[in-house]
Parts: sequence; structure tokens; C-alpha cells
Amino acid sequence: MKRQNVSRRQFIGVSALAAAGMALTSKSAFARSIFATAKPNSKINGVQIGVITYSFRSMPGSIEQILKYCLDCNINYIELMGDAAEVYAGAPPRDSGADYSARLAQWRESTLMDAFLAIRKMYNDAGVNIYAWKPNALGIKNTDGEIGYAFEAGKALGCTHVTVELPTDDAQTQRLGDLAEKHSIMVGYHAHTQATPTLWDTALAQSEHNGINLDIGHYVAGTSSSPIDFILKNHKRILSMHLKDRKFHDGPNMPWGQGDTPIKEVLVLMKKEGYKFPATIEQEYKIPEGSDAVKEVKICREYAKNALS
Repeated sequence: MKRQNVSRRQFIGVSALAAAGMALTSKSAFARSIFATAKPNSKINGVQIGVITYSFRSMPGSIEQILKYCLDCNINYIELMGDAAEVYAGAPPRDSGADYSARLAQWRESTLMDAFLAIRKMYNDAGVNIYAWKPNALGIKNTDGEIGYAFEAGKALGCTHVTVELPTDDAQTQRLGDLAEKHSIMVGYHAHTQATPTLWDTALAQSEHNGINLDIGHYVAGTSSSPIDFILKNHKRILSMHLKDRKFHDGPNMPWGQGDTPIKEVLVLMKKEGYKFPATIEQEYKIPEGSDAVKEVKICREYAKNALS
């Protein structure tokens, strides 16, 4: 299977794939060892708990390592950030050369989807679903070809949507929405402390393929209020939701239960209303001495489990 509209660059793509294929084959032993592990399950009383790879940013971050972290944490849903997947697929190494962006764009526009399909199979065979992908390819300076690549790669990974920081330029959300419609995928826009109850209104009105990637911790820190009313009003347009605990008034990230974010109440609401969008652990508070990211994600998962019991 390959992405559409790349035939005139097929020679370049096939060459890149040949190199990537050798890497895929060399990793088959790892995949076989993963498959022997018990399948993870983080759907708790009807609420799908997931994790974003940013939670493991303090640890080595290859595609295989990220999968192992999910299994160690008993989590079967992940929002995958872009770098690990692109490295696995054979993207040119990041450097400071003046033409790097152009070389990366050329690679994206010409690459085939086989490596992304291989990632999907690796994860699915281990019991993990990649529900969203956050590539660094959806900006104003990225070409339409790069954006199309990002959408097709997301689909190859098995995602229902891609995620991106909410642009400040309304023309960009219109552009992304139009291209998402063309490629039959959704875009979930993420916000930090600039979040307000109406921040997403323009993007949502522009396209049915524009949606919300809500971060309840950032929302609380930015608005100094609960996100419950926002969720009730906008739940049909929420594609996924990040869980973290922050204090009001642009306050810091805190271990779960020590901030002002009503994580328990939000999870109970999701359970009560039967919302199907995933609630994604984003471990962002300072990791205590003697612990690590996997241990802290496990603690967050247990917090969610207790809230939903």
C-alpha cells in the first residue's frame, strides 16, 4: 500500500523504502519478543485511558522503546509524537544545514507508507492502538505535500486524527481543515494557557474536520476555572483529551491530586455520559528523585483507575 499522488517521485521513495526495509527486518526479533507479552488494557469502566509519548520524554524514545513503555504501564492507547515514527521510516537526520527543511519536505512528499504500516502492525500485534499522531509537519511553512503526507501517515498508523498546536492564523486552520477533508481525517487542535471557552470556535466553524485536543490542565491554569462546562458544551467536537494537574492562575504542573484540575470529576463525567474520546495521560510534573517516567505514568494510571472505580 502506498500514499496517493507520489508516482512522479516514486524512484526516490522506493530507494528510501529499500533502506528502511533493512531496518525493519533487523527489528523483527524485538517484535516477536513483544508479542509474547500479555496484551495491555487501559479501558476502565468504559473510559479509554491513553498516554502521549511526551510523558516518556526523559527516557530513550525509539519506536520500540515507546511500545515497551506502554506495555510496562498496561496502556493500550497512545498519541504518538512525530519524531520516532519518522526516524523509523527513514527520514533524513536532523542537522543545522540551511537546506534541511527542503530535504525533509522532499522526503515527506516522496516517501511511501510501508514503514508507518509496519509501526501500526508492531503496535497492534502487541495490543496497542495508535489513535493520534502529532507530526511536526502541519505548520504554516510546511507545504501542502507535507501536510498531505502527515495525514496519510496518520491513517497508515491507524489514527482517527492528527494533533497540532492551535495556529494563531485563522487561514491556517481553514487550510488544515480543507486538506483534512480531502484526506478523510480529523485534526485535533491543542491549546496551552491561552485556552478560553471560545478559543476553538473559529476553527470548528471553518470545517467539520477540525476538532479539539483538549488539555484540561492547561485549561485550568489558563482560565482559573473548571473545564466541565466546556466539555459538556463541546464534547461532540473533542477528539481526545490530555490529563494533567495544574494550579489556577498559570500555576505549575503538580502530581495528580495536588493541583486545581478536577481530573476525577472529568473522568466520572466521561463515564457517566459515555464519551468515547480517549483521556490521555500526559506526565508533565517533576519526576521525584528515585523514580522515572514509567513509574509516574503507572501512578497516573492508578489514579485514573481509582477515580473510575
